[in-house]
Parts: sequence; structure tokens; C-alpha cells
Amino acid sequence: MNTLANSPTPEDLTAWDRDHHLHPWAGVEGFKRDEYMRVGSGDGVYLWDDSGKRFIDGPGGMWCMNIGYGRKEMADAIAAQVMEMPFASPWSFTTGPAAQLAHEIAKRTPGDLNTVHFTCGGSTAVDTALRAVQFYNNRLGRPEKKIIISREKGYHGSTYLASSVTGKERFNTSFDKADFVRFLPDISPNIRPEGMSEADWCDAKIADLETLIETEGADRIGAFICETVLCSGGLIVPPEGYHRRALEICRKHDILYISDEVVTGFGRLGHWFASEPVFDIVPDMITCAKGLTSGYLPLGACIMSDALVERMADGKDGSDTFYNGYTYSAHPVSCVAGLKNIEIMEREDILGHVQRLTPHFQARLNQIGEDFDIVGDVRGMGFLGCLECTPEYGARSYEKDLKFGDSLDRVCEENGLILRPSGNMAVFSPPLIMSEAEIDQMFDIMEIGLTKMTEEYNG
Repeated sequence: MNTLANSPTPEDLTAWDRDHHLHPWAGVEGFKRDEYMRVGSGDGVYLWDDSGKRFIDGPGGMWCMNIGYGRKEMADAIAAQVMEMPFASPWSFTTGPAAQLAHEIAKRTPGDLNTVHFTCGGSTAVDTALRAVQFYNNRLGRPEKKIIISREKGYHGSTYLASSVTGKERFNTSFDKADFVRFLPDISPNIRPEGMSEADWCDAKIADLETLIETEGADRIGAFICETVLCSGGLIVPPEGYHRRALEICRKHDILYISDEVVTGFGRLGHWFASEPVFDIVPDMITCAKGLTSGYLPLGACIMSDALVERMADGKDGSDTFYNGYTYSAHPVSCVAGLKNIEIMEREDILGHVQRLTPHFQARLNQIGEDFDIVGDVRGMGFLGCLECTPEYGARSYEKDLKFGDSLDRVCEENGLILRPSGNMAVFSPPLIMSEAEIDQMFDIMEIGLTKMTEEYNG
């Protein structure tokens, strides 16, 4: 007997979503009054809502829809794997897709990062990396070497450990955090003192790291975790040479270096991974997710270096069992999606496409900064961009910034663009298949929104 509701109306769906679905980051006091746009379909770089209105997907889903929507060959590959083998316990078995995807990832990572531990997404990939730090130092008989260094404005996820190393200063989460995390000050070059060069700013930020290590003691610090580009915290591009110099300091003090590439991995900056080709580093671990399957199915990975794994194996203290894993680790259907994603990206030369169109993407972004006084700062790399606005509303506050962002978001939606507002910032991470004409269309709508906001706030 079928107990599911038959042919629910749009009104039914709106009511059920409002009454029963607690969305991520929803306010618990008012979530039963909130109504979300209900998307119905997607193709390429576009989404359609249930009324049939078309939108450019400016955030690329959640920084993840790299190959775009509507890929039938992806759906066919997923469906075929579902029928052949929908699930296998990663504790007892392996599958062809899991083994092959681990191999394909290892072929594309820098240096000796050849060991892939599959997770369910970016947060669990980061959690795995941090647990690996604990396991590693316990095996080596260094139980006191557990402090994790992170950075203000960094975002690493929503699991307990991942959220504990998240440094977005505007968060008042009402959750507890681990007490073994230390945060470095904001590295954003746009806040450096007037007259200071970016090179001198880099020196100062490296000095922050050295001072923290000296204060806490290198024998108590297990790892430094950092996004290659701080994305959710406002798309902060580090000063040139920062990552390389930070890695050298960590190597000197036997501190593991974790490169969080959950956003930048799989093409966002025109490379499979940005760590080595863009930032000149070969870290001890890389975390990835999002673009790994282009959002078609959940999957993440923590990738470890051979040197790290070998030292783990050589350690003598405690059990050598790495007690970390998830029911859906190396899920065969998700792994097939990852393989098909890599196949599509290679066949269509999506990495080359991003490299070729990045100059146009960044030129349009920077031109907006020059044309609109309401834009206080512009920053970006690859197919990533941020416009930080400075509306004239007196004393700044997070609440005022949120109101501004909501207004800008509304105007852009009215004109066919989905934004990712973050207070007074608008962040772009569109599908990597976006054409030059579609880039122009996206930023043309952004200009319409900023014109409206200029009239409202700075007129």
C-alpha cells in the first residue's frame, strides 16, 4: 500500500518544507516562518525555479557544480552502478570504483600524496585529517603534540573538529569548541596598514606564525591547517609566498601541514589541485570534496603523503589501527560519480578552459570595482571572485551588513542571478564550464544590482 502523498501541490511542498525541514544554518526561532526558493531543474550554468524562471548559478551550487547541471552521462553512470552494486561495506569489502578513483586521485596530487581516505564530504575530510594528526603523534609517542593552528576567517566545516578550527569571527554558534586550537590573525592583504607593501605584509603574517610556535612550543603543536584561498570567510587570497614560507617553518618544527582544498580542488583555479602549481607547496595532507563529484553525489577525501603514512606505521605506541571511517566511505555510486566527473573534465579540457577564461572573468570583476564606488574591495583567482561593498550606513554592524546583502541578493534574483551574499560581500564560484558570454551575463546583472544598491545606500 502506497502511503506517500500523491501529486503534492506547490503549496503542499512549501508548507511541508517550512513546517518540517530544518535547513542548514537556519534560525531556530523563526525557521517555521521561512520560505526558500524551490528549484526544479538545471542545465549547464542555469537553474529554473518551480515557476519556470531561469537563473544563472553564481555560487555554483555550493562551490561545487564544476561540470554544470544536466549531465546525462553522469546520470547514466550513477544509475548503472546503482543497479550493479549500490553499496558495499568499506570495513569488509572494496569495489572497482573505489579502487580506481583512489588511483586516479593519487595520479593528480602533488608529490607523494598517494593514500586516499574517502569520507562523506568536506567536513568529514577535515575531521579525518585532524584525527590523523592525533593518531600520528600518539603512535610516535608524542601525546602532547596536539595543538592545531588555524586562521581567523578560515572555514573548515561543521563537524566538531572541523568547526573547532573554523575562525570566522562573526560566528556565535552556541556550540562548544575544542580547546586545543590556536588562531592566527587575519592574513587579508587589504587590511594591511596604509603604505605597507604586500611583501612586508607577508613578512608580518609569517612572523605571526613564528611567534605563535615560539609561544606555544613546537613540541606541543601537531599541525597547521589552512585553505589555499580562504573562501567562505570572504575569498581572501594570501600574499604571494605565504603558503611556501609557512610550510618551510612547519617542516622546520615537525608540524604537519594540511592544505584544505575542499573548494579549490578539481579545477576551481584551473588545476586538479592548487597547492603545488599555484602556491608552490607539497603539503602533508590535502582535503577535498565539492568538485570531486561536481556536487552530483556526496563524497570527500583526505589524501595523505607516503612519508606521513610510513611514519605512522613505524610508530610503536598504541594500536596501529586507524579507527576512522564512515558507513558511506568509498561509496561505490559516489565513486563512480567521481570517476565520471574526472572523465568529463579531461575530455572537455575544463582545466584549460578555466585557465583561458580566467583573465576575462577577473577583468570583468575588477572593472566593477573601478566603476562602482560602493565596492570597497575586489579580490579573486581563477573562477573565484568577491566584491566587498562599503555602503554608507554609518557605524558598521553585522546586522546592517546582512540587511544590505539580503537586499542585493533580492535585486539580483529579480534579474536572474543567484548570488552568495555574505553580509556586505558577494562571492562568485560559478560552474567551470561557463562561457565568456555567460560570464558577461552574470556580471551585467551584478552591475544592475549594484546600481540599485548605490541609489538606495550611496545616492
